[in-house]
Amino acid sequence: MSQQVLYNKTKIIATIGPATESLTMLRKIIKAGVDVCRINFSHGTHDQHRRVIQNIRLINDELGLSVAILGDLQGPKLRVGEMKPGTILKDGQSLLVTTHEEIGNHEKVYVNYHDLPKEIQKGEHILIDDGNIELKVTDIVDDHTIKTKVIDGGVLKSNKGFNLPHTQVALPCLTPKDLEDLRFALEMDIDWIGLSFVRQPSDIRELRQHIQEAGSDAHIVAKIEKPQAVKHIDAIIKETDAVMVARGDLGVEIPLERVPIIQKSIVDKCIDAKKPVIIATQMMESMISHPRPTRAETNDVANAVMDGADAVMLSAETSVGEYPLEVVQTMEKIVSNTELNWNIYYKGKKPAKTSPTFLSDEICFTAVRMSDHIKAKAIISLTYSGYTAFQIAGYRPNCDIFIFTSNKTIFRMLSLVWNVRVFYYDKEVSTDDTITDVVEILKDKKLLKTGDVVVHTASMPINAKSRTNALKIGIVD
Repeated sequence: MSQQVLYNKTKIIATIGPATESLTMLRKIIKAGVDVCRINFSHGTHDQHRRVIQNIRLINDELGLSVAILGDLQGPKLRVGEMKPGTILKDGQSLLVTTHEEIGNHEKVYVNYHDLPKEIQKGEHILIDDGNIELKVTDIVDDHTIKTKVIDGGVLKSNKGFNLPHTQVALPCLTPKDLEDLRFALEMDIDWIGLSFVRQPSDIRELRQHIQEAGSDAHIVAKIEKPQAVKHIDAIIKETDAVMVARGDLGVEIPLERVPIIQKSIVDKCIDAKKPVIIATQMMESMISHPRPTRAETNDVANAVMDGADAVMLSAETSVGEYPLEVVQTMEKIVSNTELNWNIYYKGKKPAKTSPTFLSDEICFTAVRMSDHIKAKAIISLTYSGYTAFQIAGYRPNCDIFIFTSNKTIFRMLSLVWNVRVFYYDKEVSTDDTITDVVEILKDKKLLKTGDVVVHTASMPINAKSRTNALKIGIVD
């Protein structure tokens, strides 16, 4: 890996948009420490996204990297329609909400959900624009219209988010737009698919069925931003490949004071389950228009690292912000300093003897604990499925994790996983020859030097591509 590229154990995800989509800026932010590029399907066209994907792949080839791509589906996001400019809602006034499309004003607004009057109840609350405006339902007028009272008013602009924190809605987890975007993402061989507004494990299964039917190996990120998802979090973690704590909508639909505890609980659960977990939304929000973050934002990023999150994510800061390179550089410094000065290591539970993968899991667990005892420079593993990488990373060793694989479908995907650096290797020789070979590769890349102690895990025989069953300690010649 190029020494010009900065690297931390906690991964950085950057959302790509007008501020970063050029080849020049993409190269700069990737060199500054971006491990995963997020494509937000709520914005942009497929042609624009295609150019971004091609540029990322070009940079990977140019710099010898494996930057992953996360395609984030919009999901069933409710929004108000077009508003008359300058519309102000006053506290205490009445406001009609209709499902008939029309330009809204201070008396009536349109929302893009046909079944709203059938599913909402009198007394329930509506939050608009991330909770800046709050309404209370006072009457169901007819099949197309409800009457509300403005609890907290303000300026209402076009296309603002429309949240129903207490209403059980029957929206599908995948909209027609999502299915179209998913087809594009899978055709472009995107590594991770983000599923928005997950409510239950069946949502994950539905998306996975579409992915499998397309013959893809893309992995799923379940975005936690609904109270129903928090209720079913254990089952969702079991079903998904990774989790994103999407604090924007989550903080609207759940009381704000609960979000920090939910975030920490989800991180702990994901570490125990060996599933990557991402902390997202408003991490460096002020840097959209300022060259430095607030102290609170700095603490927020550092706390996510200290909790053990696999990745921290930038959204508008890098997609449309004025300082996209500076925000990546700043986040990298915060992550690096926190990892250096805080004990974030050796987490996760000892493998359960009842697990069908106990022997393989125990080798991974032992490799991590042994790396601490012998002060190893690195754990070096060969994997085909990627399972070993997830297991070793889940125990959070305080040394490098170098993963070698012949499976091109997981090559970039693993770049989301905590502390994992991945290399393509397709030789099928003896275990001893393979170990010698991969060490020489790492020496050539200046990632290992003579005298370094390393821990190897592998599957023997190599060409069987079975679960990890071997562990070896070595000293680099």
